[in-house]
Amino acid sequence: MKTVLIVEDDLVNARVFSKILTKRGNLAVKHTENVEEVMQIAEAREADIILMDVSLARSVYQGQAVDGIKITQLLKSNPQTADLPVILVTAHAMAGDREAFLTKSGADGYISKPVIDHQEFVDKIRSLIAPEPE
Repeated sequence: MKTVLIVEDDLVNARVFSKILTKRGNLAVKHTENVEEVMQIAEAREADIILMDVSLARSVYQGQAVDGIKITQLLKSNPQTADLPVILVTAHAMAGDREAFLTKSGADGYISKPVIDHQEFVDKIRSLIAPEPE
């Protein structure tokens, strides 16, 4: 079973995403907003894809406040985790935000909150996960 790591500081959002992904997507889910834990999970390949909230209010890494963009940059610049798909999830959905966030972070995808179409949400995530070997 494929695993989605949800990096989200809003527990309600994390629960909603988790329920959609397990029920509709038949995916396993992990959740954390602890940046060290995100890095460990990514480096150990304990997740097949990461859903990254852009505005993480309380996340700190190596003494610095970081947001989802910065964490994604760290993941994408590390040869061990660079190929792990990251989808940014954000309520910042103004014109131009999508392109700016994707360009700045190096992320593989972008989903705006709130998630209205649950099947589209699952399909988008599944499309970026490597298929199971036959």
